[in-house]
Amino acid sequence: MQTLTRKDLMTLEQYAEQRPSFRAHVMAHKRDRQVAIGPHATLYFEDRLTIQYQIQEMLRIEKIFEAAEIEEELKAYNPLIPDGSNWKATFMLEYEDEERRRVALSRLSGVAQRVYVQVGNGPRVYAIADEDMGRESDEKTSSVHFLRFELGREHAAAARGGAKILCGIDHPAYHEETILAEAQRAALLADLA
Repeated sequence: MQTLTRKDLMTLEQYAEQRPSFRAHVMAHKRDRQVAIGPHATLYFEDRLTIQYQIQEMLRIEKIFEAAEIEEELKAYNPLIPDGSNWKATFMLEYEDEERRRVALSRLSGVAQRVYVQVGNGPRVYAIADEDMGRESDEKTSSVHFLRFELGREHAAAARGGAKILCGIDHPAYHEETILAEAQRAALLADLA
């Protein structure tokens, strides 16, 4: 997928005018890119549109309009756009109760490296996690991670051929698996060259 440039972004004024309709469009788009893995883990698969929305929101919130600062945001977010041979996702561990979250995150160190996708009967493709910066220690993990799943041609061909796609986690403290619905499959197939 093509990365974003300043030409792809709206000015703050344009975004203020178009935000309600743009946001509604992006939220509908994101619905099929969200995969729950059990009760407390979710993958939010990113693409060019979801990242454009993230950048636009960041520019709006931070009131960024200087060219150099916009370029910094693009530099930070563009690596989250899949490039045709991979899927990229924000991985979130979600516990509403703060104490339960603290305990769970202390038990889940290393979980981001145990998240996988599997296409058909092919081998599991484990995530390459947090390339931007470390997000855990030996004592605990973060509730947010950024993942990349590098897929071979055989994975893409099998997915296009109708093979089921599943997402899972095989960490000792969290073992769950989810088969993607057809709408989710279609959304992720669009990311492959």
